[in-house]
Amino acid sequence: MISVIIPTYNEEAHIKATIQWVWQFDENNLIKEIIITDGGSTDDTVAIATAEGVKVVISQKKGRAAQMNFGAFFATEEILYFLHADTRPPRNFAKDIIKVIEQGFGAGCFRLSFDYNHWFLKANCWFTRFDVDAIRFGDQSLFVTKNSFEKAGNYCEKHIVMEDQHLIKRLKKITCFTIIKKAVVTSARKYLENGIYKTQGVFFIIYFMYQFGYSQQKLLASYRKLIKQDKL
Repeated sequence: MISVIIPTYNEEAHIKATIQWVWQFDENNLIKEIIITDGGSTDDTVAIATAEGVKVVISQKKGRAAQMNFGAFFATEEILYFLHADTRPPRNFAKDIIKVIEQGFGAGCFRLSFDYNHWFLKANCWFTRFDVDAIRFGDQSLFVTKNSFEKAGNYCEKHIVMEDQHLIKRLKKITCFTIIKKAVVTSARKYLENGIYKTQGVFFIIYFMYQFGYSQQKLLASYRKLIKQDKL
């Protein structure tokens, strides 16, 4: 069975719907637990998640890498599924995950789609069917066996940004990685708040800075300067 791990920080607008979606579309009852790993939300995220009856743990460290590691520590199942709070997996997602794990894959993700209809976003999503590191990000969610996760060294908590890129690169060295031919639906809020073309351009700038070896401090400073947000 599967442990679903959702990192949160001030996600009161999305977390209830995401939890309910996960339970509703686990049509084969393969999800054992949902773990909300919160980074110190100042809104009603924790109260809402608690009311939904899921396991809520409070990470002493804020940041997705640290929070997801913390959630994984409490997971009881052998398959971990990391999901963003504003992302909805496809129907029968748990069955699809277990199927590819049984085929010998140790990790993988889904394709991407957005909850906003725009040609440029659709074009970006089309490319997520390809196993190319430049278009592999956490919005696509990530499933991994606990054994592979631990062998890869878990998420690197020094990575405030690009933490998924870093982990997936290491996972590919020790296990087979696959992309399931179904898409998650994620919120386009960051694109709409900052401008669709600008946001994508910033993401590529951050990616290339990361590839050229810029420090996490410089990546984070650039991200904060260029993207309007309240998460990092």
